[in-house]
Amino acid sequence: MTDKPWNNRAWFFVLPVLIFVLFSSIVPMMTVVNYSVQDSMGVNNFFWNGDSWFRDLLDPSTEMGARFAGALVRTFVFSFVALAIEIPLGIGIALCLPRRGWAIGPSLVVIALPMLIPWNVVGTIWQIFARQDIGLFGAALTGLGLHYNVTQDPTSAWITIVIIDVWHWTPLVILLSYAGLRAIPDAYYQAARIDAASRWAVFRNIELPRLRKVLVIAVLLRFMQTFMIYTEPVVVTGGGPGNATTFLSIDLVKIAIGQVDLGNAAAMSLVYYLIILTGCYVFYTVMTQLDRRRDS
Repeated sequence: MTDKPWNNRAWFFVLPVLIFVLFSSIVPMMTVVNYSVQDSMGVNNFFWNGDSWFRDLLDPSTEMGARFAGALVRTFVFSFVALAIEIPLGIGIALCLPRRGWAIGPSLVVIALPMLIPWNVVGTIWQIFARQDIGLFGAALTGLGLHYNVTQDPTSAWITIVIIDVWHWTPLVILLSYAGLRAIPDAYYQAARIDAASRWAVFRNIELPRLRKVLVIAVLLRFMQTFMIYTEPVVVTGGGPGNATTFLSIDLVKIAIGQVDLGNAAAMSLVYYLIILTGCYVFYTVMTQLDRRRDS
């Protein structure tokens, strides 16, 4: 049997895209690295500062360290709460969607509509929607006698931001889960019917194992998006009341643009990037190892 020669000509089509992506990512990254080890005294007047910004940032006893730690905790809590709601909810709705018939297309289109709305428009919609005087959501809760005010009550602000994210991005989990369910062969369901398996047994032994790889993608995408959330809380709450919804991305923009503190902002953005990269790598590695053990 002769070995077939390897054809590398396909790389010529991918290479321009790779070069463009590398250029558009490495150049800004090097600029941020440059700012993170320098301090500025006026316009274009920089001097070497070493790792001072990083030491202050990672020391909770300093003002910047305490600020970073608080924003980091709020961001992690928001990501955990959003994922804990969106993943089970997305799977549950996907299980209820029709598998055949004319209703498939309209159902998927209606479900995907929230994802087509830009982030800033979503924030503007919910900013009006949550108002106590003219907003349907805010006025309804106030009419029921509930204390709801996104600008003064931290609990109301948090609930609103979580609801916005769940409404906007649960459709992504639904569509991914539905695609995974449609890929399951009918033979599995036929065998389950022969064995008189319950609906829960079918989900636990057939559907959930087949959805694991799809759910890895869903969780990774949603973790990155929730951990980098910015537009919706800025538009709806402005990061308030106080610092209740000041997530890491919002605090980073405040330091870089509001305070024009480029050194601290650059150090924070690099640590921010490493946290996201490490979290995604650890989660992907753990899920991949679990799949390998299950298959073996």
